[in-house]
Amino acid sequence: MAPKVQKPFAKIVKELVELKDTSELMMDLAYSSLLLSSRELAEEVEALEERMDNLHTEFELLVLASGFKSEESKDFLGLIRLGVATENIADAAAEIARVVLRGLEPHPILKDMIKEAEETVTRVQVSRKSSLIGKSLRNVKLPEETGMWVLAIRRGKKWIRPKPNLTLKAGDFLIASGYAEGKEDLDKLASGENTLSE
Repeated sequence: MAPKVQKPFAKIVKELVELKDTSELMMDLAYSSLLLSSRELAEEVEALEERMDNLHTEFELLVLASGFKSEESKDFLGLIRLGVATENIADAAAEIARVVLRGLEPHPILKDMIKEAEETVTRVQVSRKSSLIGKSLRNVKLPEETGMWVLAIRRGKKWIRPKPNLTLKAGDFLIASGYAEGKEDLDKLASGENTLSE
């Protein structure tokens, strides 16, 4: 493939990955806002929806301006449809978050489901005393230590999708999901009350 074609293609891939990651993050935060009855998380989903709209428009313009040949048009149409699918996921996440923002009571069936579920969603902040600081998600092995999986990380004003090599910092807010009994273990690790097993 000629370098001229590779560069726009690499940018298309990068932007498509960002669309996918953002829509997944929005869905995780939307469900978390519902389960935690968290207006703050629901507002984050709304803010991300606006960002997602801009990302989607930029992605479509990039694909259309990439100079593909007529015989490649089917493939590029497929890329545009993938972009539309991520936008639809983001819109669905925003609808879930609006239930919380409108202050609507969850349906009784949903309330019962939340009560009966063995899994829970929690939000913890990594304190300055925590043994998690300076360690990657891969190294801290939270699922093994606590039974909780990190869904999203809030660092300052930025939401981050968890990646194995991401290093945790003091002040990070972790949104995690897992078995209810692991919530206390995660709280203790994040606060510094407990340390990681060796």
